[in-house]
Amino acid sequence: MKLIIEKGTLRDADELGRLYDDLNDFLACHTNYPGWKKNVYPTRDDAVEGIEEGNLLVARTEGKIVGTVILRHRPESAYALVNWQSDWDYSNILVIYTFAVHPEYLNKHVGKQIMNFILEYAEEMKMKAIRLDVYQKNIPAIRLYESCGFQYIDTVDLGYSEYGLDLFKLYQCIL
Repeated sequence: MKLIIEKGTLRDADELGRLYDDLNDFLACHTNYPGWKKNVYPTRDDAVEGIEEGNLLVARTEGKIVGTVILRHRPESAYALVNWQSDWDYSNILVIYTFAVHPEYLNKHVGKQIMNFILEYAEEMKMKAIRLDVYQKNIPAIRLYESCGFQYIDTVDLGYSEYGLDLFKLYQCIL
């Protein structure tokens, strides 16, 4: 399946909201690896924020958004608590947020294509590294990240225990 990956626009917000809702409905009926919850995270508002920042990418096939990711130069506050084995400024680092694939396109290599795009995009931008956090029980995502060359750094509390999400693994890919 051929994907077109490009920056999202406000015209995409409603479709992204539906993608998040469809994914959260699917997760509510299956193993909820990321621990996301409908009307909590992610929501249409998260998409709008990423679009307005200019940081949200959409992956389309046949005109339909099948995946999305937000790339920022801003870490979660807990990132400062660990040794990343480098002291680069975040202007040289991309941080992956809200990486989602529509449930109809799970296990169809959409996530892998988006990750490959992110790696190429970061290299073109002359980034030094890509960082991310992932809920410790999100085994499919962890496998994907490790298969793309991300190295485990540490496990931290991001402050989401009220949602049942206690610990997150931090990963980094040095470019």
